[in-house]
Amino acid sequence: MKIRDDFLPLSRPTIDERDVGEVVKCLQSGWITTGPLCKTFEDRFCALTGAPRAITFSSGTAAMHLLFLALGLREGDEVITPSMTFASTVNMIALGGARPVFVDVDYDTLNIRADLIEGAVTERTKAIIPVHFAGAPADMDTILDVARRRNISVIEDAAHAVGTYYKGIHAGGFGQIAVFSFHPLKNITTGEGGMIVLQDEELENRLRLLRFHGIERDAWKRYGRGGNPDYDIRQPGFKYNLTDIQAALGLAQLARLAEMNARRERLAGLYLEGLRGIDGLDVPGVPPYPHRHSWHLFVVKVLSMKREEFMEKLAEYNIGYGIHFPPVHRLDYVARRYGPYRGVLEATERAGDRIVSLPLFPLMQDKDVQYICEAVREILGK
Repeated sequence: MKIRDDFLPLSRPTIDERDVGEVVKCLQSGWITTGPLCKTFEDRFCALTGAPRAITFSSGTAAMHLLFLALGLREGDEVITPSMTFASTVNMIALGGARPVFVDVDYDTLNIRADLIEGAVTERTKAIIPVHFAGAPADMDTILDVARRRNISVIEDAAHAVGTYYKGIHAGGFGQIAVFSFHPLKNITTGEGGMIVLQDEELENRLRLLRFHGIERDAWKRYGRGGNPDYDIRQPGFKYNLTDIQAALGLAQLARLAEMNARRERLAGLYLEGLRGIDGLDVPGVPPYPHRHSWHLFVVKVLSMKREEFMEKLAEYNIGYGIHFPPVHRLDYVARRYGPYRGVLEATERAGDRIVSLPLFPLMQDKDVQYICEAVREILGK
């Protein structure tokens, strides 16, 4: 086959003139830091998820950091999570002095095995963090049943799950806590940014204090028309706030979520059709229960050649790629502090050496997917 001239990246943010126009309007408004657009962005996320409360943050990692602080995570606590996830969650668990307890994933979907969670619960378990991997929802009925019976908090890692539904309920709409990310790779972006949706008013208040220096009122309430610039600090806090510039972009992106996710779904369907039946390749599985997949990532597993060689060949064909994710339990500090886990997480280990993320973003053309599928067939066929 003829190799394309231009490089096709793993991902590219879907920014158009509508996004640019909303950001420009914010810049021209004279108010660019945390303000009314952040509040509107929070309200729109409540409407999307069905959660009654939402708080914007500078990143999903910042949101998780403050959430653990607000929940009182401390030395000796345990948090159940899959190892097949980005390291930021486990970093925050470790920095809080707690211990991650890893549960294996389903090999096909790479979602946490909900049926294994109860066996990992101890009297020290503080929370369960399921990851809606690549946009496919975890088995929330089983997870919530365990959490209710054992009186444990559930924190959905919904970084991949803007537009993900489980049995008709959007991620974050299960009466618990969910953390979203708006990194440029995600289905909608604010450049960098995060959001927590939740039920508990007291927890919301603690998070808002921790988010901005411990000050009760946002700057726009203090310096806006008729505001009172005086303030008090009842406890020290951080500076993890989102800006209105970023919220302007997020609101414009959120307005096009259905359009962009429909495009992702179309591209994923082309992949599944074009890669079907290739020896030496496993395509992503999907959960057996009713759901709506947001197709944040398209992760294949390479069986018939070394992954590094496969990725080198993709590069020769001018195709980008990623690894989502190196299993966290293999990372140096995790293995030294909490390991060894090798041999325990069978499916995670099996998948961890084989996974490769192929390009998937709404600006791709159908012919781009067809090109990748043809390239993969040629690479593995040789």
